[in-house]
Amino acid sequence: MNRKNQRLFESLFDKIFSFLEIAKTILKSRRGKIGLMLLALPFAMAIAPQYIAPYDPWKIVDAPFLPPSWDHLLGTNDIGQDVFSELVYGARISLFVGITAAVSTVVIGTLVGLLAGYYGKIIDEALMAVTDVMLLIPILPFMILLASILGQGYMNIVITIAIFSWPGIARMVRAQVLSLKERDYVEAARALGASNKRIMFKHILPQLLPLLVAFTLMRVGGAMIAEASLSFLGLGDPSKKSWGAIIYWARNSGAISSGLWWWITAPGIMITITVLGFTQIGYAIEEYINPRLKQM
Repeated sequence: MNRKNQRLFESLFDKIFSFLEIAKTILKSRRGKIGLMLLALPFAMAIAPQYIAPYDPWKIVDAPFLPPSWDHLLGTNDIGQDVFSELVYGARISLFVGITAAVSTVVIGTLVGLLAGYYGKIIDEALMAVTDVMLLIPILPFMILLASILGQGYMNIVITIAIFSWPGIARMVRAQVLSLKERDYVEAARALGASNKRIMFKHILPQLLPLLVAFTLMRVGGAMIAEASLSFLGLGDPSKKSWGAIIYWARNSGAISSGLWWWITAPGIMITITVLGFTQIGYAIEEYINPRLKQM
């Protein structure tokens, strides 16, 4: 095995080992177990909706506005579609948007924080100036504006959420990098002639991995709430089923004023359960990173 392949193998092994450590941490933690239990149902819905939903969510199966019954666990909507089936099929889009937006947010924030913290000086000042401006912007109005410009569609929602959600991550990553770049092993790598790129991505970034996983999990909930908010305002894709879209159509059809609680409450409960699940797992990883949190 040549030296390049050996380094690649070692890097891959280190990443796998890190993820295994994170998984073991989640399984050992009480909060982690609670989070996994809460996420079991949403992920089952997203992975195998055809085995859970009793009807095709796009088909009209009965009269409109039927209350919950054995035939329709959550009643029917304004055109006679089964609400429970909509809820099951909507899990996939809602989870996709939440996870993709959270990962995109963390990737952008990590790159900005890594560059700012490692290089310092004018690069740090410029990037942090942009970050500070983004932190001062009222997020929701600008998200609505950008989503309106980009048009309807869930990828546009992902882009919108990522663009306005990265600054907090960038600040936290920068603070960690400022500390890590002064460590002895980083100085040793620099003395041996390692490039800045190698030091950043080989020696510094892996040390941030548990923290970045926690950041990502904690951001999924916020991204799902943002998706639901934007879909509620009609900025999602009306041809797709998502929990936010269900709430949007329920509101448009007067579900709140008509007392059709089953139509609008169910997706809200599923969003809450999913957000709590991801948050609990994020807290479990934070407790692993900072053991003092276990005492709180």
